[in-house]
Amino acid sequence: MKAFLRLVKIEHSVFALPFAYLAALTAMRIHHGGRVAWKELVLVTVAMVGARTFAMAANRIIDRKIDAQNPRTADRELVTGVVSVRSAWTGALVALAVFLGAAALLNPLCLYLSPLAVIPLVVYPYAKRFTDFPQAVLGIAQMVGPAGGWLAVTGSFDGFWPAFVLSLAVGLWIGGFDLIYASQDAEVDRRIGVRSVPARFGVAAALHASSVVHAVSFGLFVWFGVLTGFGWLWWIGLALAAVAFVYQHAIVSPADLSRANRAFFTANGFVGIALFVLALADLVFLQGLRV
Repeated sequence: MKAFLRLVKIEHSVFALPFAYLAALTAMRIHHGGRVAWKELVLVTVAMVGARTFAMAANRIIDRKIDAQNPRTADRELVTGVVSVRSAWTGALVALAVFLGAAALLNPLCLYLSPLAVIPLVVYPYAKRFTDFPQAVLGIAQMVGPAGGWLAVTGSFDGFWPAFVLSLAVGLWIGGFDLIYASQDAEVDRRIGVRSVPARFGVAAALHASSVVHAVSFGLFVWFGVLTGFGWLWWIGLALAAVAFVYQHAIVSPADLSRANRAFFTANGFVGIALFVLALADLVFLQGLRV
């Protein structure tokens, strides 16, 4: 079990889960009379963890032969045999069943849309085989979290526009920082035939594209705050996120990617936590969300 949890990087839930919560809690404030529906929040948590676990396990299974050819990933559990392919598939299918079950318990719309949520999760690991833009597919996959959190509460697309803006912001944010992460493998990817923006267009172009994408993402976070009437605590969170955005781009360059992991994990983990904590405080203390 410990090896499987390492395989799926369970700690990386810090990137997507806070924004599913943010969407769900904002929808509760708008559509539920300002009261937290704890059952729905628990089911959102179960659905998100199930979907993300399935996605990571499927990714590792599909990419295990590619991982074996890359020195950076050659020690992953499926490559070394610490976790068998059969065990990984078992874990993936259990996680998928958990996700579908949580979607069914939420509302009919979530159940009907759940297969559409799964598709980009499976397509993403294959994307590097047929497109130079797999980060775009990753971004689409990550949009599912905030959209799902909102629909879990509302059960319909009425008033969905703020959720779409937030989902697009999160998708661009995660796709943007994956451009930095993928830059570490540009040379190896070219050699083994893996496609990506850094491998096709170069590391400098990928880092520049990441900066542009993150600027757009930040603008969308601002727009979400305006659409939903967030107060000054949200804007403090955005200011802190802006510092983290600038920091992660300042510590990497085409000539020095040694701090890419710090940019990927530390800075972006901080963005997710800071935005959620300040948004939660805003919802509770300024907007009257009742817990």
